[in-house]
Amino acid sequence: MLRGLEPPATDEETIAAARQYVRKVAGLTTISDANRDAVERAVAQVAEATRSLLVELPPRRQPPTTVPPNRRRG
Repeated sequence: MLRGLEPPATDEETIAAARQYVRKVAGLTTISDANRDAVERAVAQVAEATRSLLVELPPRRQPPTTVPPNRRRG
C-alpha cells in the first residue's frame, strides 16, 4: 500500500509497485531483451496512473498497516 504513507510514497516506491504489477499481469519472472521495451512502457504508464490516483484520493483515516518493502529495515 502506498496511500497514506508518511512521508508520502516516493517515485522509487511508485515505480517498484508498477513494476511488480506489470510483471504479475504479464506472468514474467524476468525481463528479457525481447520484452524489455514493452515492459518499461507499461511500468511508466502504470506508475503515472498510480501517482494520479494517489493525488486524487482523499487522505486515509488510518495509516497503512504494513510498511512497503523499500522502507523495511534489512
